[in-house]
Amino acid sequence: MISSIAIAGFVFGGLCGVIRLIRGPGLADRIMAMDVTLMSLMGAIAVDAATRGDTTNLIILVVIALIGFTATIAATRFLEALADGETP
Repeated sequence: MISSIAIAGFVFGGLCGVIRLIRGPGLADRIMAMDVTLMSLMGAIAVDAATRGDTTNLIILVVIALIGFTATIAATRFLEALADGETP
């Protein structure tokens, strides 16, 4: 029961992130929306893994975390280069 409520909360957070990703006025807003969406997905996967007592999906969490972190760093460096007037 509690896990269903938690997953519903993560789905709602993910949907809010997707809406901001589509409607976001700037690139920085879209980057943050992608982070929110990825974190919601990770939370839902973690709750599902805890509910089932299965650890096979935890590797997916690590991969998503690494991809999300790397993408955020790359996008931030891109935004800094644009702000400085450099060619990215």
